Amino acid sequence: MQVKTASFEKESTKNTLTVSGAEAVIKCLLEEGVETIYGYPGGAIMPVYDELYKYQNEIHHVLTRHEQGATHAAQGYARVSGKVGVAVATSGPGATNLVTGIADAQIDSTPMVCITGQVGSHLLGSDAFQETDIVGISTPVTKWNYQITKAEEIPEVIAKAFYIAKSGRPGPVLIDITKDAQFASLEFSYKKCSGIRSYKPVPELNLLEVERAADVINNAKKPLIVWGQGVILGGAEELLKQVVEKAGIPAAWTILGLSALPTDHPLNVGMVGMHGNYAPNMLTNECDVLIAIGMRFDDRVTGNLEKYAKQAKVIHFEIDPAEINKNVTADYPVLGDVKESLKALLELIEPNSHKVWHQKFKDMYKTEFEKVIKGNLDVNKKDLGMAEVIQQINKQSGGDAIIVSDVGQHQMAACRYTNFNKTRSNVTSGGLGTMGFALPAAIGAKMAKPERDVVAVIGDGGYQMTIQELGTIFQTKVPVKIVLLNNGFLGMVRQWQQLFFDKRYASTTMVNPDFITIAKGYHIEAKQVTERSQLADAVKEMMDSDDAYFLEVKVEQEENVFPMIPTGAAVSDILLE
Repeated sequence: MQVKTASFEKESTKNTLTVSGAEAVIKCLLEEGVETIYGYPGGAIMPVYDELYKYQNEIHHVLTRHEQGATHAAQGYARVSGKVGVAVATSGPGATNLVTGIADAQIDSTPMVCITGQVGSHLLGSDAFQETDIVGISTPVTKWNYQITKAEEIPEVIAKAFYIAKSGRPGPVLIDITKDAQFASLEFSYKKCSGIRSYKPVPELNLLEVERAADVINNAKKPLIVWGQGVILGGAEELLKQVVEKAGIPAAWTILGLSALPTDHPLNVGMVGMHGNYAPNMLTNECDVLIAIGMRFDDRVTGNLEKYAKQAKVIHFEIDPAEINKNVTADYPVLGDVKESLKALLELIEPNSHKVWHQKFKDMYKTEFEKVIKGNLDVNKKDLGMAEVIQQINKQSGGDAIIVSDVGQHQMAACRYTNFNKTRSNVTSGGLGTMGFALPAAIGAKMAKPERDVVAVIGDGGYQMTIQELGTIFQTKVPVKIVLLNNGFLGMVRQWQQLFFDKRYASTTMVNPDFITIAKGYHIEAKQVTERSQLADAVKEMMDSDDAYFLEVKVEQEENVFPMIPTGAAVSDILLE
């Protein structure tokens, strides 16, 4: 059995018990501290659900309306809590419906364990009813997966699954369990996994690499930090703040790094990437030292790699060796846990201010404000803008809400204009760009942090991809706030068609249903805003509500999101209009 190469902690269950494989699954989850799981029952996973019935006071199972919704809810739960999210589904279509969420979790480094039922082991390969090779299908989009065919494998495999999902660079793991393994008996005992011989999740920090990086930073005249979600995953937010403040370095964020540093921090200079802020994008190609922390230089951040920061010495703090030199060559790579790396760096860097350099960012922000931001927030223009809605949410939340955004123009508006005071407050689909992510992810986020306001910001296209999860909200009474920015278009695609396809608007006009009636059909309080004069009161009413609330805001139909870096262009070729 593959798991024999793993190390396990001292046995946590003192007396062995004879249980079914299905009950062993539930007991394993309890041993891992799992309190909430998301799923959808079916034939091949029914034995697990039968045992779950006995443990319903210990594990809260959330019945989503689609298996994709289960994975996104588990992602939202994981992203906000820092714990491993858990999703459960049956075989065949139940398992394949998980794949989009699994792929999303893989590229966004979200710790998740998915458990699927499978046909009996004697039927494997026979094209039995609802049989699919989910292990083969999910291999490219999982950190690890495994098919269990014998009940006695269950404790060790699940222990290994949780260890892999949450250690090092996190990611999704899938465990497929045949039905006969669920019915069979085993002597149950559980030991948490503490290591795997062939798997080293955290590279050992080389202090010499940190010293070299510190020396370069200390001698820099125009340094720029770009941080990503790795800072949040590593719990290094406070250390990032201390490094930024001590060295006086302007710091920009990727879309998933947002909220690690408060939005109003004086050295927070905004977002990099395709729809990022003008100054950090432009000055990426002017800085003399680029310090990347917990980010992977994806194409939406770099634009044309042949023209990306060629003048700069690149320092890359990263936990995953596969990311070093994958897209951008690092002159000074520093492998290791970001918390350990930044702690060592903090001791070695010298106090500085870089006032003249930082002034450049302030001056360029003024340009962006005049050409872009001022117009987006203009209350005298005819139609409501997306930024105006976000501004009202800021006003009512005080910057303390968790914002879960879907994918598209509204996502960029939410990331650019939301104020964040606390970490783990921005939840969105970054690498995969999954429309339909926000509604179920907001459910998971709210369940992870019930004491905080959770606002889902969604476009009319993505909303209809998982609109059925309103049923989950209705059944669970989870008080999620839903803000639908309705422009009657697939807005981001329409913007590209306008700018790069000679205004050939092919298949981007949305003929939408009555969203208010649909929300009310699920007994969710709902209101529509069509005029600017209605907006402030409507947002306040939503935020003051103790229950789930749906707010549809009719926004300008052909509003574009700027700045924008065209595909294939350099980051310094950013368009302001």
